[in-house]
Amino acid sequence: MGKNISVAFDQYIADDIAKYAGVAMPVKAGFLNRVLVKKAPCTILHPNPDDEFSIPTVGPSYRIISEYEKKYIYNSNHSMDYFDGEDPIMVEKIRPDGYMILNGHHRWAAALKLGYAKIPVQVINVTHNQEIKDIINNSKHDKRVTLDLDEVVFYNPNNGPAEKDLPFPFNKLYKDKLRLGIPALFNMLNKDGYDIWLYSSKFYSKEYLRALFKKYHVHVTGIVTGTSKRKQSEEEKNEMQNLYASKYLFTLHIDNDAVLMIDNVRKDFQDFTIDEGVNWSKSVMDIIKEIDA
Repeated sequence: MGKNISVAFDQYIADDIAKYAGVAMPVKAGFLNRVLVKKAPCTILHPNPDDEFSIPTVGPSYRIISEYEKKYIYNSNHSMDYFDGEDPIMVEKIRPDGYMILNGHHRWAAALKLGYAKIPVQVINVTHNQEIKDIINNSKHDKRVTLDLDEVVFYNPNNGPAEKDLPFPFNKLYKDKLRLGIPALFNMLNKDGYDIWLYSSKFYSKEYLRALFKKYHVHVTGIVTGTSKRKQSEEEKNEMQNLYASKYLFTLHIDNDAVLMIDNVRKDFQDFTIDEGVNWSKSVMDIIKEIDA
C-alpha cells in the first residue's frame, strides 16, 4: 500500500474523529434496529476514538488492512455491494447519526478502501458507566458475585459438560451453551440475595444474553461486555470502585478453580479452592454456604 494512500486514510480517520468529538453520544438501538439492520453503508460507520486503531502512535495496521482487502476481493468475486463468509462489524448506534465501531475496524477499513457500498454489521447496546451506576443504586442487595462470561459461565469442553440444549426453536436462536450447573448456581445466588455481574472482553448484545439466561429461569443483575476495549480515566475507575465498595459488603469472584472473597469493609480477602473431586457447581455452592453461615 502506497505511503500517500496511507496518509490520506489516516487523515480520513482524523477528520471523522474530529467531526464527532464532543458531539457523538451513544443511544439505545430499538428492537427493530437491532433485528433488521444487517448491513450498513461503510460511510456511516465511524472509527472509535478510544480504540487503538484510531490512535496514530498505535494503529491502524495497513498490513492487516491489506490482508483483508485481498481476502474480500477473492471471496466476493469483485461484488461491490456485499461480501460473504465474514463476521459482522460490531457497532453501537450514536447521535447525531450512524454507528460507532466497537470491533472490526480493520475489516471496515478494507471494505471502505475497496469501495464497498455496505458492510455486514451487528447493532448492539453496550452497558455504560451511568447504566452500571443506576443498576447498583437501584439494587436492594449488599453482596455480589462476579464471573467471566467466556472463561467460566459459557460451556468449554476443558471445564466439563454443558447444560442440556434448549428445546427447538430456541436452540437455533441461542448458539451459546451454558456450563453444567450454572443455572442451579445462579438460582441459588438469586435466592440468597446476591447481585450477579458478568464480564466479557468480547462484545455481546445485552438483550441476547438476558434472553438466554431467562430461558434457563435465572436473573442476571449486570452484564458488562467489551472490557478489553473500555477506556476509563483514573478518576472514573476510582469512582466505580468506590461505588462498588459502598454498596456491597463483599464481592465473591468465582473462577474455574477458586472463589475469591473480597471484604469491602475490612479491606482484605480470602481464597477458597474449588474441590476438583466433586461437581464444579456443587463445590462452589458449598463454599458460598460456608461463607454465608
